[in-house]
Amino acid sequence: MSVVHLEILVEEPSMEAFLRGLLPRLLPVHISFEIYPFQGKDDMLRKLPDRLQAYSRWLPENYRIVVVVDRDDDDCQQLKAQLEQIAGRAGLLTKTTVGDAGWQLVNRLAIEELEAWYFGDWNAVCQAYPRVAANIPRKRRYRDPDAIQGGTWEALERVLKRAGYFDGGLPKIQVARTLGKLVSPNTNRSKSFQVFRDVIREAASY
Repeated sequence: MSVVHLEILVEEPSMEAFLRGLLPRLLPVHISFEIYPFQGKDDMLRKLPDRLQAYSRWLPENYRIVVVVDRDDDDCQQLKAQLEQIAGRAGLLTKTTVGDAGWQLVNRLAIEELEAWYFGDWNAVCQAYPRVAANIPRKRRYRDPDAIQGGTWEALERVLKRAGYFDGGLPKIQVARTLGKLVSPNTNRSKSFQVFRDVIREAASY
């Protein structure tokens, strides 16, 4: 049965803002989606068991659930295992447990944060904020978007401030809304973005 709708759970409003710009450019027009933000990772992990229990009672066969969480400083494998356990207790079949066919839910991590996905497409950042240095991806600390040390949103804030943007601090939702419409799904260098993108495309191909 072809997938017709995605239910997407994210930990905070900036990821919602980003995905609302990205997903219409990534999904076929016949697949709808809705995004539900929590108020941070702690809020999400606290409420997720009840939310998934509710889904397990009504989820249509042609719907899929996508859970997106920032890794932050957590151990990647432990965080993923925690999410898998929550889904399993709710009785939902995850992509990790059943493979490519028949899964109802998939867990994906932004490593370490959403802002790594912006560093993965620096052309989009330059398009939105033309005064930033175009050579940022060639500098050693930024070559791997998923391995930037000290926090990716802090790194982005520093770069933008040096270029004369957002002296009062990074407006995360505003930036997410802007870059969600510009980031290229096909050329992003962030591995965690690529893994997220590929599972969205896989769900859309059913």
